[in-house]
Amino acid sequence: MSEVEEGQAADAAEAAEAGDSAEAPGAAGAGPANGSSGPLPAGTAASVLEYVARAIVDEPDSVRVEVDEGRNGLTLRLHVAQGDMGMVIGRRGRVAQAIRALVRAAGSRDGADVQVDIVD
Repeated sequence: MSEVEEGQAADAAEAAEAGDSAEAPGAAGAGPANGSSGPLPAGTAASVLEYVARAIVDEPDSVRVEVDEGRNGLTLRLHVAQGDMGMVIGRRGRVAQAIRALVRAAGSRDGADVQVDIVD
């Protein structure tokens, strides 16, 4: 059952990447220059985090992402329903590690250092 959940998370991650790559050219042309540090990195990483979290939980309406910009980069805090915490963390934290890696990659693609905290 854990492998199924991990497979679903991976499928959601691939869909998120495909969605971001389709939107990125339009967003880059309409928004600030590619080298600038505007709200795009937080928006992209936060949207990937929210998309993946909503895909793997039972109560997607309870998913909330807070963005905090600090000296060390962006910190995204993921809030989910208490009953969905196990699904987001996964066995031995594997799902949480995968989510963190995916969101970090989405942020680095836009030039941002991103950390994900899962908050109860």
